[in-house]
Amino acid sequence: MALTDLRTRPSWQVAAIGAVAFVVLLWAIEVVDVVASHRLDGWGIRPRSGEGLLGILAAPLLHGGWGHLSANTVPALVLGFLTLVTGIGRGLVATAIVWLLGGFAVWLVAGSDSVHLGASGLIFGWLTYLVVQGFVDRKPVEILVGVAVLLVYGGVLWGVLPGQPGISWQGHLFGAVAGVVAAVVVSERRGARVG
Repeated sequence: MALTDLRTRPSWQVAAIGAVAFVVLLWAIEVVDVVASHRLDGWGIRPRSGEGLLGILAAPLLHGGWGHLSANTVPALVLGFLTLVTGIGRGLVATAIVWLLGGFAVWLVAGSDSVHLGASGLIFGWLTYLVVQGFVDRKPVEILVGVAVLLVYGGVLWGVLPGQPGISWQGHLFGAVAGVVAAVVVSERRGARVG
């Protein structure tokens, strides 16, 4: 599909293509990881280490197996689509903020004996971005979308608390915080025109 084809499509179609393409990329990377005997997982975020900084870029693309990836697939499709449909440019900037800010906070704060990976930080960031953006922009339709997202996915927010071993609650927490920051940064009320 050519870039010019995307420019002529309605924004909701471009958002759907973007969300599906991202999830297909995640599955393709997991196939490569399995073939490579899970060596890619070492590219996750390693807190406060030099190579761990590169993990900020790689971690959301890596998963600790098929179950981990399967659990993230539907929320990534739904919340990724809803984030992009708010405006492609705006959604991409929000995603970049969640990806980088959330990842850096994990690198800075999490325990140094762990490797953090998975799209969960993005998912938590998209969730809070969608819940908060309508209130920041004072747009009734966006508020309704945020409330609907909260009703469907709000229960996962308990994942920001320490609990289950092997789950990066820090990734969830800092992804969620970065989502709130993203909603404020890309706010239409601040005059940001990125979408």
